[in-house]
Amino acid sequence: MGMPGGMEWVLIALVILLLFGGKKIPELAKGLGSGIKNFKKAVKDDEETEVATNDKAEEIEKKAEEKSEENKEKTV
Repeated sequence: MGMPGGMEWVLIALVILLLFGGKKIPELAKGLGSGIKNFKKAVKDDEETEVATNDKAEEIEKKAEEKSEENKEKTV
């Protein structure tokens, strides 16, 4: 079973038009578009937060290493 062909898409579009009506379809498309936009924005924000968290973790680790080296120098 493969992807629907041209006639199948036309039939699907007609069924959707009959179910929802001509006035409701633009509202549904607008809602779907804004939902996708919000999802992409949330994913992008999550990735930026993850990168910032990783950068902070590396910075903290580097400071801890510097402090341990300073403590070793003081004891010697």
